[in-house]
Amino acid sequence: MAKTKTQYVCQACGHIEVKWMGRCPGCGEWNTLVEEVSTPVDSRRTGHSGVRSEPLPIHQIPAQSETRIHTGIEECDYVLGGGVVPGSLVLIGGDPGIGKSTLLLQLSQAIASQNRRVLYISGEESASQIRLRAERLGTVHNNLYVMAETDLDLAVESAASVEPDFLIVDSIQTVFRPSLTSAPGSVAQVRECTSVLLRFAKSRNIATFIVGHVTKDGALAGPRMLEHMVDAVLYFEGERHHMYRVLRAVKNRFGSTNELAVFEMGDEGLREVSNPSLLFLSERQLVVPGSAVVAAMEGRRPLLLEVQALVAPTSFGTPRRTTTGADYQRVNMILAVLERRLGLQVGASDAYVNVAGGVRVDEPAVDLGIAMALVSSHRDRPLARGDMFVGEVGLTGEVRAVTRLSERLREAKKLGFARCFVPAAQTVAETIAGLEVVSVQSVQDAIQKAF
Repeated sequence: MAKTKTQYVCQACGHIEVKWMGRCPGCGEWNTLVEEVSTPVDSRRTGHSGVRSEPLPIHQIPAQSETRIHTGIEECDYVLGGGVVPGSLVLIGGDPGIGKSTLLLQLSQAIASQNRRVLYISGEESASQIRLRAERLGTVHNNLYVMAETDLDLAVESAASVEPDFLIVDSIQTVFRPSLTSAPGSVAQVRECTSVLLRFAKSRNIATFIVGHVTKDGALAGPRMLEHMVDAVLYFEGERHHMYRVLRAVKNRFGSTNELAVFEMGDEGLREVSNPSLLFLSERQLVVPGSAVVAAMEGRRPLLLEVQALVAPTSFGTPRRTTTGADYQRVNMILAVLERRLGLQVGASDAYVNVAGGVRVDEPAVDLGIAMALVSSHRDRPLARGDMFVGEVGLTGEVRAVTRLSERLREAKKLGFARCFVPAAQTVAETIAGLEVVSVQSVQDAIQKAF
């Protein structure tokens, strides 16, 4: 019989130490080392499955296009690259209460309506609680099976008897394997449970979704290996006090990454938003100083967003800088450029920047819009109602080129914008009827032409 030994595993990065330490040497986090009892693998055991693979030239390997299951929710299909691939393992994470279980329950009902069998395994809620939510959302269906279980071995055994086309495990931090002595949610349990689900999904060609908790910083909890093991990683984001939710793909082996889908949370669950730009601009005040429209790319989808800025005299010795939805460091850089290169006295003023709608944008293409919103607030002069701004701002005040400019301009024309300010170094491949394209070389040039 193999001897057991005690080790201390970091719950943030998976680093292993033989003794307890206050700070993890691997990631530098404090109080994350947890005692675990491990059993070494018997050297006499073999992991050979009986089927030996041989190396082949890549041109001799048959090319097979993967079939996809359409979820019935177009926005989810868009993020996943066209649908769910059978046998794939997808990890979805998000803040508590953001709506992950609601999204997956609606997804289950949409797939069950296609005469496919769905099994929902919950380790956090009872079966009656899931039934009550399903009645509220209108997702009760004969092909939707629900099981409340935390023992993964029993759950997999039941899944094998049900033979579902679609499997959901909510969540990976609550299920455990009895053969491991560590607690549920520990690094060893999360790693082993994910490995079991991966083998089960691949061997039986079952599309599997697992829910993962997130840390206070918004990253997926558990070892980083968890994200490497799965086929796709989705983040369900949004402010709990806003009605909008964003589903974002950061990893996808079967499609493009950084895709984005927008949902609206209501009393009856999540509703798809087919035109997110129109939604985010619906409450915009058109003739108010400090408001500018920018075009941000989320994957292949252009999003037109309103950037709001407020520059006011400070009441303290040190001016405040507050951002919501925008990169704090880039906003500070833009303020420094406005003061040093353009002579605007904003260094002694409080500056607040907000991206309306609870969306977060961090690409440099929105720099010009943020700068124009700050200038508009500082001068107390509104920008024209039909103007949109695209461009990256450099430290010398120049406006630099951005990617996929034509798609941003087409989205602006679709929503009725009349004039777009773009980098002068970038040529537009096509002319769009009814849309004036204004080339600017610097922020100073953009200010002169906009006002």
